[in-house]
Amino acid sequence: MGFFGAVRQGRKDDLELGKGLWRRAHDRFHRGLDRYHQVLEGVDDEQLYNELVQIANELAELSPRVRTICVEAQRRSPSDGLDVPGALAGVHRALSKAGNSLATTAEAAAMLRLAVGPVPVGALSVRRRSEAVFEQVADAERQLGA
Repeated sequence: MGFFGAVRQGRKDDLELGKGLWRRAHDRFHRGLDRYHQVLEGVDDEQLYNELVQIANELAELSPRVRTICVEAQRRSPSDGLDVPGALAGVHRALSKAGNSLATTAEAAAMLRLAVGPVPVGALSVRRRSEAVFEQVADAERQLGA
């Protein structure tokens, strides 16, 4: 995305997500996703790399869902600050946990990348951590729908 594309996307994000709480939750998730993809660049073992890429693709599929949650939350409870609206506190909590779990998933992938020799269980630890991300995004959707 070029400079002008980034500016247009930023304006669209400001309109849809605001500049407060929901924008921060959305951006935190995307930073975690970017970090996970950065970790992939240093993986030498082809089998491990393929496992980690599969997980990366699955996590990337969550991105539109997270955006939809944040856009709807901003529509229901507009936020330009950091105050959590009481009615959507559960949604924010689930999104925060998803962002944190995504960061720990990237960390687990980084630890595998640094492993010496073949990794006997492959990306199992990363898979376990990624499952928490899926659960927390689904929880945010449930909370928003309730």
